[in-house]
Amino acid sequence: MKKVLVFGGIVILLFGLLAVVNSMKQSQLAEGNPFGKERIAPATAELMNDPNYQNVILPDELEEILEDNGDVTVYFYSSTCPYCKEATPRLVPISEELGVDLVQYNLTEFEDGYSDYRIESTPTLIHYEDGEEVNRIVGSAPDDEYRAFFEEHVNN
Repeated sequence: MKKVLVFGGIVILLFGLLAVVNSMKQSQLAEGNPFGKERIAPATAELMNDPNYQNVILPDELEEILEDNGDVTVYFYSSTCPYCKEATPRLVPISEELGVDLVQYNLTEFEDGYSDYRIESTPTLIHYEDGEEVNRIVGSAPDDEYRAFFEEHVNN
């Protein structure tokens, strides 16, 4: 009976230690993140050094632009979305080539964005003028469709 208690105590101690190490690792991943959060999803942490995911916009910033009747083009993505990971390396260079300030809203970190901006799936690209939605592309699109979107709605 004593052995069972000792082994049980060791197992409980190991699980506790694993929880502490995992928590410390999550804190390290979140250090210096642009999302202003203490903890971020592991999939988001993987994208932090990717040059295609550097123009982050926070929910409060986007809300302020729209309330001030501003113009903005927003790329709503999820860091866990395979379609986003395929589309982003094509979309970002096109926006840069055309001089479009494409801000990026991470729905993995800010899930309220799904309902706040009527996002049904990712990726979703939306252009707002005077604080109102003008057009959107839902899903991964061909390069020429992204280019036409920017040329029509952003660079006119």
